Amino acid sequence: QVQLVESGGGLVQAGGSLRLSCAASGRSFSINTMGWFRQAPGKERDVVAVRSRSGSTTYYINSVKGRFTISRDNAKNTVYLQMNNLKPDDTAVYYCAATEGIISLQRHDYNYWGQGTQVTVSS
Repeated sequence: QVQLVESGGGLVQAGGSLRLSCAASGRSFSINTMGWFRQAPGKERDVVAVRSRSGSTTYYINSVKGRFTISRDNAKNTVYLQMNNLKPDDTAVYYCAATEGIISLQRHDYNYWGQGTQVTVSS
């Protein structure tokens, strides 16, 4: 099937930047939608940003619009999340997600998941 591996998490101060990467391997040729979810302690895992393979369809959660940018390098089977002007509320474990299907904001529509990478933003 498909394996997803995230990297790039870490500890930054508020206002700083961080870039997450997620590399897909295996039968990644079948993937259409890729994106990022995050889960803070005691909260549900919610969508951050998702993007179709062609880039024609992209969605961001309202709280990150203007600060985060999702991009994909299809030749490398990799999706990125550039995070600027980070806030303490962005602190969470960030998960890469993928599906053969169309864009969705719902966690249960994604059938491939990475192991997660911790992002911590200090005040």
